Amino acid sequence: MYALVDCNNFYASCERLFKPNLRDKPIVVLSNNDGCVIARSNEAKALGVPMGAPAFKYKDLFEKNNIHVFSSNYALYGDMSSRVMNMLSSYTPDIEIYSIDEAFLQFKDFKYVDLQSYCETIKRKVDKGTGIPVSIGLAPTKALSKLANRVAKKFPKRTGGVYVIDSEEKRIKALKWLSIGDVWGIGRKYSKRLLDKNINTAYDFVNLSDAWVRQEMSVVGLRLKKELEGEPTLSLEKSSPKKAIATTRSFDKMYSDYDTLKERVSTFAVSCAEKLRRQKSHCNMLMLFIHTNNFRQDLPQYYRTIVVKTAYPTNSSIDLIKYAIRGLDNIFKEGYHYKKAGIIVMGLTPEGTKQFTMFTDENPKHASIMKTIDSLNNAIGQNKVKFGSQDMGRMWKMKQESLSPRYTTNINEIIEVY
Repeated sequence: MYALVDCNNFYASCERLFKPNLRDKPIVVLSNNDGCVIARSNEAKALGVPMGAPAFKYKDLFEKNNIHVFSSNYALYGDMSSRVMNMLSSYTPDIEIYSIDEAFLQFKDFKYVDLQSYCETIKRKVDKGTGIPVSIGLAPTKALSKLANRVAKKFPKRTGGVYVIDSEEKRIKALKWLSIGDVWGIGRKYSKRLLDKNINTAYDFVNLSDAWVRQEMSVVGLRLKKELEGEPTLSLEKSSPKKAIATTRSFDKMYSDYDTLKERVSTFAVSCAEKLRRQKSHCNMLMLFIHTNNFRQDLPQYYRTIVVKTAYPTNSSIDLIKYAIRGLDNIFKEGYHYKKAGIIVMGLTPEGTKQFTMFTDENPKHASIMKTIDSLNNAIGQNKVKFGSQDMGRMWKMKQESLSPRYTTNINEIIEVY
């Protein structure tokens, strides 16, 4: 049996954790630079706040309905996620952390365990041990556990936050209830095609022929169909190195000068290089993008992307800065007001299986320099040691006008009890 454990309205729950007075109050959490809504409490959803809503457009609605607005506090969310996942891993060794607020558990050799009661215990212990409420769906396959979780979350009073699909009757009832657009793994494109074919529910989908699903939706769609029929085809995925690493940011305001953009992409390149080294990977290419503010249609718009191949696999900040600036030189244009930029490093390979070239400009000293810089930054504070193309006297910060304290990760912001 598989269980999907999902933290309820995770970001909002984290914000409520140290502010009990916000229970049952509407909450929204904003994206980087307080741009748009990325999380909502149930109360905010009921007031009509949509996901992705631009914060400036809904400011009046927030004020009128006394909606509590928070800037994204990823230090807090990441730490609370780690605490929840650590607790879950104590109940079974087979766990797949699916996202920051979701995890699949597999119960092997639990033949003589009442899994309904066991999952109720997990929910109760996580709620009490971390303060984060969770919903749990239990079923014979991953796709059905996702569906069971949806039922548990939709009907909390009836299910108590835990729902088990352990019979054919329950499976069919749940499939008939779930609309096709809400099926895990069916995106907008396939959803539209299926609706055009009068496939409105998950039950309609599993009644399609295997041949049609295989032809129209490939083997991936067929696996999903089998999963919904109760036949396991998806196993737990063990954590593996990322296949691409990105650092992207919206700026606190628009910039039009080259030097500012150069400093930004250099800093993003350094960030990507640090992530590569933590993962013990090299990259073989770098993609850079810059674009203007699409909300300012009164200004000329410009969006460009460029991919720069590295001469050899590297995770050196010095190298990636060089390639990032080379890319910027090719796509930067005067006369535009830039609002966002980003770097994505791709073609990742393990650090220990490096392919050398006969003719290379690689500096063998880079590895030891990077190791020293990483050690210094870890010891005395992040970004204390910088590179020449970065602004030495300026700490770039996101616009976070409603940022809550980092209660669990910063000793200077720990909660005080009187």
